[in-house]
Amino acid sequence: MASRLNPYLTFNGDARQAMEFYKEVFGGTLDLNSYGEFGQADAPNADKIMHGMLETTSGFTLMGADNPPGMESGQGSPFSVSLSGDDDAELRGYWEKLSEGGSVSVPLEKQMWGDVFGMCTDRFGVPWMVNISTEG
Repeated sequence: MASRLNPYLTFNGDARQAMEFYKEVFGGTLDLNSYGEFGQADAPNADKIMHGMLETTSGFTLMGADNPPGMESGQGSPFSVSLSGDDDAELRGYWEKLSEGGSVSVPLEKQMWGDVFGMCTDRFGVPWMVNISTEG
């Protein structure tokens, strides 16, 4: 397997819902493993996600999990997940799904550098940037 770099998102108990949402947005194959499946069947967090991975046909990999009990949430950290490319329809489709039920801080529109760009935070608190290149 080649090396790869991808986002790993941490959630406060709703990783399953978030990862299933991202599968609806991007398609692909989603694998979810709960704490219960890894030997903690009787723990209060047995149904929470210890590790989730979404791999899409577009080549995206997104991982995520619920915070283990006793660990503080990392939400609100200075990061964004960036989507970029030149497939206008594909990227606008992702934007529509990601921003639905969330908040838009920069509307998806043409910017001074010539590309179409927007920023939103999805309903799970994850910030996204979408940049659609207008030059080939």
